[in-house]
Amino acid sequence: MASLAAWAPVHAGERCVEDDADQEVCLEAPAQRIVALSPGATELLFAAGAGDHVVAAVSHADYPEEAADLPRVGSYDRLDMESILAHEPDLVIGWTSGNSSSQLERIESLGVPLYRSDPRQLEEIATSLERLGALAGSEETAEAEAARFRDAVAELEAEYAGRDPVRVFYQIWPDPVMTINDEQIISESIRICGGENVFGDLGSLTPRLDTESVLEADPEAIVAGGMGEADDAWLDEWRRYDVLEATAKDNLFFVQPSTIQRPTPRILEGTRALCDKLEQARRNR
Repeated sequence: MASLAAWAPVHAGERCVEDDADQEVCLEAPAQRIVALSPGATELLFAAGAGDHVVAAVSHADYPEEAADLPRVGSYDRLDMESILAHEPDLVIGWTSGNSSSQLERIESLGVPLYRSDPRQLEEIATSLERLGALAGSEETAEAEAARFRDAVAELEAEYAGRDPVRVFYQIWPDPVMTINDEQIISESIRICGGENVFGDLGSLTPRLDTESVLEADPEAIVAGGMGEADDAWLDEWRRYDVLEATAKDNLFFVQPSTIQRPTPRILEGTRALCDKLEQARRNR
C-alpha cells in the first residue's frame, strides 16, 4: 500500500508528492486556493477533505452538492485560462486525459503548482486521495477515506471471485460509437464483477468503433452510460439488432455514468450496480 509513502516533508512546512504523470509536486505550505479542472478531480478533493479549499471548478463538477455552487473556469476540454488565473490558485489539479496539454503546460509555465490527475486503476484512486490530502493538509480525512475505499474494493473482489465470465461491451459515447480498453479504469470494475471486456485488447484508451465491430464481437451484455444521469437512450440503437446475444437475452443495461465513469470513490457505487447487472445476465442464460 502507498499510504505511508504518499507524501514526504522536505523542509519545515514543505510537502511533496508524485502525481499521476510521475512528476513531483511540492508546496511550501498546505494549499488554500485549489482549482480543479475536471469533475473527477473535484470529487477527489472533497473526498480527501479538501473541499473547503476548492475555489473554482469546471462545468459538470456537480458532486458533492457543495461543488455545484463553485465558480466555473470553462469546461474540462475548453479551459478559461484568464478565469483560472483570476482565482489566484496556489494549486491546480489537471486531468491528463481530458484537459488540453498545451493549456496545462501554460499553467505550469506561469509558476502555478500543477498536479496531473489521471487514475487508471482503483488503487490509484486511494493513492490520489492520500496525495491530495497531503497537499491540502487534510491527511487524516484523506487516509481514512483511502482505507475505507481499499477495504470496499477488497470486499467486492471477494464477493464476485469465481463467477462465470460475462462478455461485456461498455459504451461511453454513441456517435461515433466509443468504448474502453483494458487500461481504462472502468475495465477493472468489469473484471471485479466477473466480466470480460470484448474490446479490452484494443490499443486506444477509448477506441472508436463501428456497428459492424459490435455485431461481430457479439457481447453477452451491453452496458451504456448516457447524456444524463437517468438517460438510457443510447441502448435504443442496440435494441434494433436482435442478432446480438445481448439484445436477444435483454441484457441491455444502464449504469448512472457519474458513478462509474469518474475515477473517484463513487466508482464503488457504479461497480456494485454493474455487478448486479452482470448477475442478471447470468440468470438470463
